[in-house]
Amino acid sequence: MSKHKFSSTLVFVAFVGEEQGLYGATNLAKRAKEEGWNVHLLMNNDIVGNSYGMETDIKDNKSVRVFSEGVSPLETPAQVAARQSAGTDNDGKARQAARYIKEVAERYVDQLDVKLIYRRDRFLRGGDHTPFSQQGFAAVRITEMNEDFNRQHQDIRTENGFKFGDLPEYVDYNYLQKVTRMNLAVMANLAWSAQEPENVVVLTSGLTNKTALKWDAPKGKSPAGYYILMRETSSPFWEKKIFVKETSASIAYSKDNYYFGVQSVDENGHESLVVTPRPGR
Repeated sequence: MSKHKFSSTLVFVAFVGEEQGLYGATNLAKRAKEEGWNVHLLMNNDIVGNSYGMETDIKDNKSVRVFSEGVSPLETPAQVAARQSAGTDNDGKARQAARYIKEVAERYVDQLDVKLIYRRDRFLRGGDHTPFSQQGFAAVRITEMNEDFNRQHQDIRTENGFKFGDLPEYVDYNYLQKVTRMNLAVMANLAWSAQEPENVVVLTSGLTNKTALKWDAPKGKSPAGYYILMRETSSPFWEKKIFVKETSASIAYSKDNYYFGVQSVDENGHESLVVTPRPGR
């Protein structure tokens, strides 16, 4: 990655004190908030090198999970009311980021199936993405599909001829390579793109079977245009993209029947994260 020039800064972090209480991540998330860092996305890779599920005996080197929370803990009463009115419980920053990761990763990495898990994390578990979510940033957790708990939180030892612990010989390196490529593809695609459009609004001033949207161009690198994304309200994934060059559009699909989003795209097809429009006049 160091040999390429990007429009955004890429930061690789190894957090300390995760098991003791998310100390390193909490400190950096607080610093990022206080210093006004423009953090577009945090991807927390935690337990990503194993493809074997103990107890179930499942061997799967194609699937990886992306955990994402639905609603920001920093929502204001006005934002809660707007979300409830629009029904956008599954369109928070983290959920939009998870969809983006799935689309880009499966575009560039063969034999990889990204599973979107609509939870912040697994039961009884936590991770370094959580402090960033609590500060209002888009943050997700990336974790292997099937876990072997004999390799987690274990002192390295042998009991009755069985080896416990996180040992190199139990890593599936072909699987880990796929997860690594997924990370690199998402980071590069996002860092090369223009930033997200700003002040995205779906106009709700009149009764109509069409949808009108407007937004402001992002700061920094100018996009070549924008994608309007749409999906049925029961669908977890975006189903259609409409390319436009202006900062407003009217399309012949009812805002009552679909969810919409808007993202910037550059001349090489690199897309920004998707912004959910807020209702406005």
